Amino acid sequence: MKSKTYLIRLDDACPTMNRVKWSNIETILDRYNIKPMVGIVASNEDFKLKFTDEDPGFWIKARNWQAKGWSLALHGYEHLYHTNSGGVNPMHNRSEFAGLSLEEQESKIENGIAILNNNGLFPKYFFAPSHTFDENTIKALKSKSNIRIISDTIAFKPYYQDGITFIPQQFGSFRKIKISGVWTFCLHPNNMTNNNIYQFEKFINQNTDLFSSFDEVDIQNISSLLFVDKLLRYFYFRLREIKLLLNLGK
Repeated sequence: MKSKTYLIRLDDACPTMNRVKWSNIETILDRYNIKPMVGIVASNEDFKLKFTDEDPGFWIKARNWQAKGWSLALHGYEHLYHTNSGGVNPMHNRSEFAGLSLEEQESKIENGIAILNNNGLFPKYFFAPSHTFDENTIKALKSKSNIRIISDTIAFKPYYQDGITFIPQQFGSFRKIKISGVWTFCLHPNNMTNNNIYQFEKFINQNTDLFSSFDEVDIQNISSLLFVDKLLRYFYFRLREIKLLLNLGK
């Protein structure tokens, strides 16, 4: 594994996604032989993700992603927000999971996994809408699924905690990183403009050797969260709070 590794995570795949934009992104990734993670919403009810009529070929497309080595993640169940909790990763004050009972979360995980399995998909990863989840989410994953890897939280490198491997997710857009670590870029193809897609390929072209796949990340020899990671997390969330306060003051 390289000392500095870039990973690509694509959020919000579902039967009503923007098929043209997703196809454009897929073409670019195939051109450079880069295998991303795709987060699939099991039973989407979020109107903000309804860009088209339901694609009858969506599940075939998803099985093709799986067949060519893309990593699949369960990205929530309905992609609806039920609480104002940020949970253990408070990127936002809204959540489909954090703040709900263990039984409610187990139902979401179990039903979501069943939908994917029934369509021939077998995700190894999980990440929640808006990055927000809590201890009950972890318990639900362990009791109702075989998933033991979450793509989220802030750290320099993967770590192990509460029976779960965490592969951190730090950025919402491409940028050059000057220090070592495993850096995940979380992108939303549905909302990308033509210029975003152009810049997407330009960055990949200039940094191809730094990209890897989630399945290639070494998770066999990892430790618990290091002190330096705790510091990074502390300052990251304090900075987010300051930016929020400044924006509210405008």
